Amino acid sequence: LFMENARKGNIVSRANSIGSTSASSVPNTDDEDSDYHQEPYKESYKDQRRRAHTQAERKRRDAIKKGYDDLQAIVPTCEQQDFSIGSQKLSKAIVLQKTIDYIQFLHKEKKKQEEEVSTLRKDVMALKIMKVNYEQIVKAHQDNPSEGKDQVSDEVKFNVFQGIMDSLFQSFNASISVSSFQELSACVFSWIEEHCKPQTLRDIVIGVLHQLKTQLY
Repeated sequence: LFMENARKGNIVSRANSIGSTSASSVPNTDDEDSDYHQEPYKESYKDQRRRAHTQAERKRRDAIKKGYDDLQAIVPTCEQQDFSIGSQKLSKAIVLQKTIDYIQFLHKEKKKQEEEVSTLRKDVMALKIMKVNYEQIVKAHQDNPSEGKDQVSDEVKFNVFQGIMDSLFQSFNASISVSSFQELSACVFSWIEEHCKPQTLRDIVIGVLHQLKTQLY
């Protein structure tokens, strides 16, 4: 019986030693649980920041891509070009350059149109002035219908013009030399300066009118 008890005691002590050894080899679950709960929180925060940064970067790239796509759709010169290998999309640098060129073209066209509008406004103003003058002439004629009966005929006007031109041609023919083109050019300018002065033309016109008046009356 004593031997049996001693054997059982050895078995129990051995079991206890094995149990203590196994318990020492098992990790501390409490500490592990605390680390397990803390570590995922840190990783989750980093993942959230990384995810937010990725989403913001994706939105920025999508906005830039949409901007370039809108430019290609708006600018007529930003059309896809057909090459031997097929249709290729224009690069961003080419899209920007073509957009700049198109904006400069629009500025030039706008300036040209503004100049045309200014010219048309001047023409409209001149036409309005002419309209007012013609209306005054018509009104004056309607108020005095007998006023135009004694007007000079077209034949008399032609005779006045012919007399002035004949007088000028006589001086022109006497003063101009046609030996060379250079001499002709020099003589023309000198003739204009000498015979086409306002006082000279006035004397010629008075002489022609006096002569025609004598012929008519």
